[in-house]
Amino acid sequence: MDPRISLITLGVEDMKRSRAFYETLGWTASPQSNDDVTFFQAGGSIFGLYGRAGLAEDAQVKDTPASFRGVSLSYNARDRAEVDAVLTEALDDGAQLIKAAEEVFWGGYSGYFADPDGHLWEVAHNPFWTIGEDGTIVLDPST
Repeated sequence: MDPRISLITLGVEDMKRSRAFYETLGWTASPQSNDDVTFFQAGGSIFGLYGRAGLAEDAQVKDTPASFRGVSLSYNARDRAEVDAVLTEALDDGAQLIKAAEEVFWGGYSGYFADPDGHLWEVAHNPFWTIGEDGTIVLDPST
């Protein structure tokens, strides 16, 4: 198996609301999107929205909501100012602030917001990682 993530799919309660939320953040839905599924190009990966009940059915698991899903998505910023700007943009577009940006124990700066379905997004500046002009992130700049 190649070490890559091709598609991240979030189960959502209201497709129109969730799609509109991500579009207000500046994401462009693919023409392959429809009333049941929405796809966004996210750098070298695809980010998808799918009905929560349908996603649970497809995976053959019970659709039982939890207050903490044990998962967060992350947007890595080039600097602290971008962290603050992205958090502000998300809040202006309807996100809920979970944790204001602050210096963190590992030497970076981060905060969290939740999208309309409660999915956590960390917005972070990690001074130890390199972000290319195209948004590609590299753990070790020598690789």
